[in-house]
Amino acid sequence: MEGKIIFIGAGPGDPELLTIKGKNALEKADIIIYAGSLVNKEVLNYAKENSEIYNSASMNLDEILDIMEKETKKGKIIARVHTGDPSIYGAIGEQIEFLKQKNISFEIVPGVSSLFGAAAALESELTLPEVSQTVIITRPEGRTPKPEKEAISKLAKHNATMCIFLGISMIKEVVDDLLTCYTPDTPVAVVKKATWPDELIVKGTLKDIAGKVKEAGIEKTALIIVGNVLDPGYITPSKLYDAKFTHEYRKGHE
Repeated sequence: MEGKIIFIGAGPGDPELLTIKGKNALEKADIIIYAGSLVNKEVLNYAKENSEIYNSASMNLDEILDIMEKETKKGKIIARVHTGDPSIYGAIGEQIEFLKQKNISFEIVPGVSSLFGAAAALESELTLPEVSQTVIITRPEGRTPKPEKEAISKLAKHNATMCIFLGISMIKEVVDDLLTCYTPDTPVAVVKKATWPDELIVKGTLKDIAGKVKEAGIEKTALIIVGNVLDPGYITPSKLYDAKFTHEYRKGHE
């Protein structure tokens, strides 16, 4: 019997935001390798009684891949559990490349990103008519390099809604880059541990958010969201539900 790897997006923190498909995969997995530094351990409650569980926070890539190769040869089903959705800063690319080289079967179960958990916590729509119809997902350059054209200062030229991962420890530098194009009074929100019981929200503008973040003691596990969608004033209604708007399913009327 051939084994298989199932990559699972565990969601932003709240275990109820694990998808039904993700839950079903955990229930049948013989081995679970989860990102223990970020994934809420409560999702492991769905593991079957005799499953082997590894915390990848203390493992390197070679150790993870070694387990995947050896155990799938024995016909084992392995759940590789990542935080949020594994396609955003999930570091699954190198794992998938290895699995393809070894002809090991795998599938990916998408999850709820912390981006959407944070937007829900802020009670905000990130794409408002006439305010912003674009969401830029990015991160500052740290130990992980990024293309020069994707520098935050260059992306800021669009004045779109910007969601910045992995940047809270560099909040002052991030703000400086944003201020090259956004105005100082542009709304900013920082959401720490979105959807967790100890979720923390700090709101401000580009001129004061760095100080507020420092005062709140937020140093990691937080998302920065920037843009006028956070404080838009009057919201132009969407055309989709406009009584005068005709589309495939409804004829508008005067």
